[in-house]
Amino acid sequence: MKIAIAADHGGFEMKQHLIKYLTDKGHTVSDFGTDSVQSVDYPIYATRVTDVILANEDEFGILVCGTGIGMSLAANKVAGIRAAVCNEPLSARLARAHNNANVLCIGARVIGLAMAEFIVDEFIETAFEGGRHAERIGMFK
Repeated sequence: MKIAIAADHGGFEMKQHLIKYLTDKGHTVSDFGTDSVQSVDYPIYATRVTDVILANEDEFGILVCGTGIGMSLAANKVAGIRAAVCNEPLSARLARAHNNANVLCIGARVIGLAMAEFIVDEFIETAFEGGRHAERIGMFK
């Protein structure tokens, strides 16, 4: 699976961990920054990932910041992006199954590395159910 990932300074260390975790599992991961814990503006990194998702260059995006909220707000401003903040695996599963989320946002200051792994696995391994959920997504403006 091809996955795009980016983080701001608050999510840098978790991003680095998740890149190794995902590549060790055989996934192809495209890293769109940031490259350190120096303060940066998270919307820049959210846009880098949303651009490749919309261009169908990667299947899913993962955005990491302190809480996941800032990244999700920035990503959801882009038409065609359905970004979900998930702090536990059930939300990740339902974001995919019911909302066809294509970007996962997680908060490095909210969850630990092991929980992030569980959430990422649930997100990328869950298929969209379609049906009534597709009709609802079709109502998004």
